[in-house]
Amino acid sequence: GMNQFKPIFLGDVEPQHLRVVNSQKCIRVSGKHNDLEEVGLDGFHHTFFEMLGNWSFGDYYKGEAIKWAWQLFTDVWGLDKDRLWATVYSDDTEAFKLWTDVTDIKSGRVLKFGAKENFWEMGRTGPCGPCSEIHYFVGDDPASQNPEGVNNSDQYWELWNLVFIQYNRDNKGTLKELPKKHIDTGAGLERIVTVLQNKNSNYDNDLFSPLITKIEEVTGRTFGNDPIPHQVIADHLRMLTISIADGVMPSNEGRGYVLRRILRRASRFGRILDYHEPFIYQLVDVMADIMGDVYTEINEKKTHIKKVIKAEESAFNETLDRGLIHFEKIIGSLKGKSIPGNDAFRLYDTYGFPLDLTQLMARERGLSVDVKGFDNEMNIQKKRAKSSGKFKDTDREIQWQIISKENDSEFIGYDNYTSSSRIRRWARSGENVMLVLNTTPFYGESGGQVGDTGTIADKNIDLIVTDVIKLGDRIVHICEGSFDENNVSGKVECRVAGKRREKIKRNHTATHMMQAALKQVLGDHVHQAGSLVHPDYLRFDLTHFEKITEDDLKRIETIVNREIIANTLLEVSQEPYEKARKKGAEALFGEKYGDIVRVLRIGDFSIELCGGTHVDRTGDIGFFKIIEESSLAAGVRRLVAITGMESVDHIQRQDKIIHSIQAQLRTAMGDLTTRVEQLLERNRQLEKSLKSSERSSRTDLSELIKRGTNKGGFKVVVELVEVSSMDELKSLADQLRDKLRSGVGVLGTNSIEEKPAAVVVVTEDLVKRGLSSAEFAKEFGKSKLMKGGGGGKSHLATYGGKAGLVFENSISITQEKINWYLENLDDEKK
Repeated sequence: GMNQFKPIFLGDVEPQHLRVVNSQKCIRVSGKHNDLEEVGLDGFHHTFFEMLGNWSFGDYYKGEAIKWAWQLFTDVWGLDKDRLWATVYSDDTEAFKLWTDVTDIKSGRVLKFGAKENFWEMGRTGPCGPCSEIHYFVGDDPASQNPEGVNNSDQYWELWNLVFIQYNRDNKGTLKELPKKHIDTGAGLERIVTVLQNKNSNYDNDLFSPLITKIEEVTGRTFGNDPIPHQVIADHLRMLTISIADGVMPSNEGRGYVLRRILRRASRFGRILDYHEPFIYQLVDVMADIMGDVYTEINEKKTHIKKVIKAEESAFNETLDRGLIHFEKIIGSLKGKSIPGNDAFRLYDTYGFPLDLTQLMARERGLSVDVKGFDNEMNIQKKRAKSSGKFKDTDREIQWQIISKENDSEFIGYDNYTSSSRIRRWARSGENVMLVLNTTPFYGESGGQVGDTGTIADKNIDLIVTDVIKLGDRIVHICEGSFDENNVSGKVECRVAGKRREKIKRNHTATHMMQAALKQVLGDHVHQAGSLVHPDYLRFDLTHFEKITEDDLKRIETIVNREIIANTLLEVSQEPYEKARKKGAEALFGEKYGDIVRVLRIGDFSIELCGGTHVDRTGDIGFFKIIEESSLAAGVRRLVAITGMESVDHIQRQDKIIHSIQAQLRTAMGDLTTRVEQLLERNRQLEKSLKSSERSSRTDLSELIKRGTNKGGFKVVVELVEVSSMDELKSLADQLRDKLRSGVGVLGTNSIEEKPAAVVVVTEDLVKRGLSSAEFAKEFGKSKLMKGGGGGKSHLATYGGKAGLVFENSISITQEKINWYLENLDDEKK
């Protein structure tokens, strides 16, 4: 938007450039300009769109803006002048006259409208002004045009809005002339493309059509038969791709929840197309083909984007069906025409259905949802969560005792661990005392760094600082100890716990260095998803979709420790935000930064915006060691690392353990891994042998033979047995062959790789008479009940079947075939 330019409009800041053009990525899922429920129902509502514009900061004004807009539409893009209309604010006689003075627009095509249509405002107060819109008639018959259709008929499309920012509205509603006049224009790329390509809907232009085609290909449902689901999915995929490429991750709060809402809404529209598997992620490649050359971050992070979307789809699919079943139960027991708020909340809380998804499904049934009831349930849950927190995120409800209304909370602790400060305000919170000072060396918890501890004292006060937090811009010291409420006007002596702060500084600088190393090793898709800088360790959450390998962890450690050894001097500077970003300073997505920011540079290795405390040189960190890698959520990994003496202690503890194992195994250090592998393999073999022995003892071969049939004086045994390997099955069959004396045996199982397998044995006397285990195995393996193959030797052979089949289904036919061969043993013709 243009809120960031408000100081320029008001004359508080001089612009660096007087003329600017832009192509802006916009995401809009609510508000007066966008109803999410309309997305996909018509051809123009979108959750993501691109806004083209040009700006003048006190330079050119209405005449040039109108003239150049007309030239672009008619001379450059070649739009039909007979289809163009212009609108102006009813009181803006200047703009009305300019349209006919500087363009050749047809007579009667400049129309006046009221403030609702043609007066632009940022809000109830602030910069504002009249605007002029350009409309285009898209109907089939140009002769049917009339002024009444503009702003009333869907055959007249608004293509461009020229905003003339000339006033500032104060708190009383009075319009005051700005010191300079400005221009802000906006034209939606999607609609412009639709007109230029002579289409009837944005979803028909080439920004969307390849996505629609891919959805048809994946789901097998044609766009013409189901246009709305195709349109919703295509639109939502664009929004998801752009957001994730910019570093947003699905979550249950803030912008992350907006992403999750949109993705789940798209998934549900997949069900309308009768498609039940995750598929939205497959559209990312097409999106990259359409927009990746302009927004290169899509190509760079394509794999990451696909993995994020697929994981979210898969997770939601597990509960979507159960949620839909519960929704049907609610509908079945409904007495009126509105779904109760508590039921809608349960769909959200238990099954992950955003409220707008429930509303969508309700509307499809001609029903509504009790939104107030839902909000009430949500507020109850929020209050429960809030009551469990340490402090509220605002200090409005704290009963402050104000000593002085002068400035407070100036942090002077980058270079100082002590200070003489004055108390500006204080409050009681249970047994704790909360203090706000004019200046303080104590760092308030923020940016992932924990708050300092230490002491605050004077002749009437003796306090231990247990934590320091930030409430807005205010630094609040949480203390326990002796506090004389009647004597708090004098100075207090502040002292930060220095050794603890030094540990925090080491871990904070190491966090920045690890992030730089992570990008080197894993790729630029890595973004910080949370961090904790503690005196004993650092914790870093990052966007990455698979377990970080041991080799990669070692590479990250090596890169960081190499930089520590280099003993690089850290450079800290205060710079304008834009200047710092142009230098490549890493900024956390979603964090708020002022005009002047603190920039931390570690040589050519890392440059970031950071307000935390840091070491002077990288060598002060000592040593860096990653001690934990784990999964935190879908697409988010967590690393825990240590520095300084904590890392030395960790290595020494590990070394002690290794030496103990080495002594017990009586082996050299270099042979330790091999020796352990030998022991583990020996243990596996012993366990295998033990299990085999136990099963063999449970498998009574005499009982199997007893259950077998007699045919022509020969014994036939075909049985299902439980074994853990093919070797065990062969061994058992070999034992059966010895006990049979004269006959044929087949032992089968389903427990090896979840496929049917069997061993055939034929006693020696029958082998001499022409029977062969190998021939039996080939025939049985190729049978319809096995669909596999087999082979082996004449006395013992194996065969197997296809996954999903079971051996026991073939027992009776196997027995019949063996019997047939035995009956015809002496019939050479047969």
